[in-house]
Amino acid sequence: MVLARNALMESMDMKRFRIIAPLAVMSLALAACETTGPVGGNVPVVSRAPAGIEGSWVDPNGIVSSFNGGIFETRATDTNEKLAEGNYRYQSPQLVEIDMRSIVRGTSSKVNCALVSPTQLNCTSSSGSRFSLTRRAAG
Repeated sequence: MVLARNALMESMDMKRFRIIAPLAVMSLALAACETTGPVGGNVPVVSRAPAGIEGSWVDPNGIVSSFNGGIFETRATDTNEKLAEGNYRYQSPQLVEIDMRSIVRGTSSKVNCALVSPTQLNCTSSSGSRFSLTRRAAG
């Protein structure tokens, strides 16, 4: 009886092994697979709006203001003449303070601007005048 029981146990162990072994091999094979992107460089390019206020902005009169690494400049579109210059610093990710000197008027002022969307900057000068700038398209 003991021999029959041992033979039965060995038979059950072999059945389990025949079922489990292929599953284990398949699991290892699948685990070794890696997923990669498309081959050949055909990866689509996603265009993102620049972060913060860096870049060029235009007012309703067509005057272009640029913000670059803490330096602020305003130029006439038709002549490229510099109209104002200064520095800017972030008060928060959406609020910027500009120290501006008007070359045309010979005056200095502070301007506070709020980035209300990736393409719109609403500004208020220290004298209380308000204006909006729209981000220029890259290119």
